[in-house]
Amino acid sequence: MTTYTPPSTQKLTLLAILTAIVVVLQFLGAFVRFGPFSVSLVLMPIVIGAALIGRLAGGWLGLLFGVVVLASGDANAFLMINPVGTVVVVMLKGILAGLAAGCVYKLLSGISKTVGAVAAAVVCPIVNTGVFIIGSYVFFLPTLTEWGMAAGFTSVAAFIFIGLISANFLFELGLNVLLSPAIVRLIQYGQDRFSDRKTGS
Repeated sequence: MTTYTPPSTQKLTLLAILTAIVVVLQFLGAFVRFGPFSVSLVLMPIVIGAALIGRLAGGWLGLLFGVVVLASGDANAFLMINPVGTVVVVMLKGILAGLAAGCVYKLLSGISKTVGAVAAAVVCPIVNTGVFIIGSYVFFLPTLTEWGMAAGFTSVAAFIFIGLISANFLFELGLNVLLSPAIVRLIQYGQDRFSDRKTGS
């Protein structure tokens, strides 16, 4: 039987700091746009939290990411079409991105912490965008078909991939890959600090 171990004070403090960072970065990101949506600058702290504290922390930070997206008005165009579908997609993509980053890190960090951190940094934007694509087909297909035809696209898939998400996804993925060395160092530093506290040094 597995015994539940509560998170340490240091980890709770780190989670509080990362929570604040996610809120600030997402509101700042609302002013940076490639196409109809703002870019997500919060994926790096989500990955760090997921790796250092665990996948549930990644899920929490992803959930908060979704809340701020809704609060900032970045999803208003979709809210007017299908409010329930919008909330489901926005919240789910953030939560699953954080959970996936934590799971990937835990799975691969046993082989190499560097590999685990880089893989988590790559998986996070892929899951975030992938859930958005699936949600678009489930909840918004007729509207997106109309938008795509009006924009001159021959298919709704082309409109979603090229007209809606391509620039944002490439920016977010590229940023995480570019910052992967920094993410690795921050994760290693955090783990060393936790280890030092446990040993009393």
